[in-house]
Amino acid sequence: MEFAPRLIAWQRAHGRHGLPWQDTRDPYRIWLSEIMLQQTQVATVIPYYERFLQRFPDVAALAAAGQADVMPYWAGLGYYARARNLHRCAQAVASQWGGRFPEDPADIAALPGIGPSTAAAIAAFAHDRRAAILDGNVKRVLCRHFGIAGDPARREVERRLWELAGSLLPGAGDTDPGMPAYTQGLMDLGATVCTRGRPACAACPMQQTCIARRDGRQQELPTPKARKAVPERATAMLILQSGDSVLLHRRPEPGIWGGLWSLPEFDADGDPLSASLALGARAAEASALAPFAHAFTHYRLHVRPYLARAAVPALSEPSPGHAWTPLAALPGTAMPAPVRKLLEGLYGLEGEGGNRPLPL
Repeated sequence: MEFAPRLIAWQRAHGRHGLPWQDTRDPYRIWLSEIMLQQTQVATVIPYYERFLQRFPDVAALAAAGQADVMPYWAGLGYYARARNLHRCAQAVASQWGGRFPEDPADIAALPGIGPSTAAAIAAFAHDRRAAILDGNVKRVLCRHFGIAGDPARREVERRLWELAGSLLPGAGDTDPGMPAYTQGLMDLGATVCTRGRPACAACPMQQTCIARRDGRQQELPTPKARKAVPERATAMLILQSGDSVLLHRRPEPGIWGGLWSLPEFDADGDPLSASLALGARAAEASALAPFAHAFTHYRLHVRPYLARAAVPALSEPSPGHAWTPLAALPGTAMPAPVRKLLEGLYGLEGEGGNRPLPL
């Protein structure tokens, strides 16, 4: 019975305050921050959040934009399905809800890209709605404090955690004025005190009642997932130049990097000159660049990049899904982070246009 009051008091005294998305009741801004913060650190999100709002200040502006206009403002944040769902969600709010987010958590959760925990957070922060959140940080807090063993991803354990999270909410009825501080407190406790590796138990407001602390089980709870071998995949990427332009390929949707502009790919053991012919351009020579690896959620991708110049400067129209992109336009192009890093290393893409000469 003391869990919620203690958490609220702690959050108001010691929690995080002054973040760009706090001190607002605008569900659009709250929703945007919640989606950006999924799988992404606060410090990384802040500049993206501010730039995104400058370009799309409200849900109507986002709904009216094309997806190609949205992706450059997300490029680098990763998990790009979030950006595509963000755009679809804005369109759904505009068409189905008259441009205003619904207030009921169940209605919010029915929108594209919003799960029950995110919906509950939006409703709590915007409308004081009593709804439980259960993200990864909250699962860790509850498992440790109440001594709940078992993989939190298993259905029966997760169901138990949802029931527990609902029973701990402050107040009664549909709304409670303490919900914003309570919800933020759970997020802050998991992110800054009850951390995965080294929990700061001495600073925790729940230290006197925490079962994991009492029994010295902080490293055992939550129960770790059984580790699986991470699949390894390999590909080759071709940086094909023609004059002051580079050939880019727009990734299909859905899929990894869907909707972003990347480099044409071919078999990891293939011939880059043959790959250039398949793209409609004859390259005179190709140079192998330093290979690199990029970790996705479910596998690790090993990339062999090659640099080649088209033998004929004036090339025919590229195949569908490909475009010759001027070097000066690369900084404003929505590209996956590893591809952008690769091209930055070659050309320098600071500011609105690179001024480093093309190699080769």
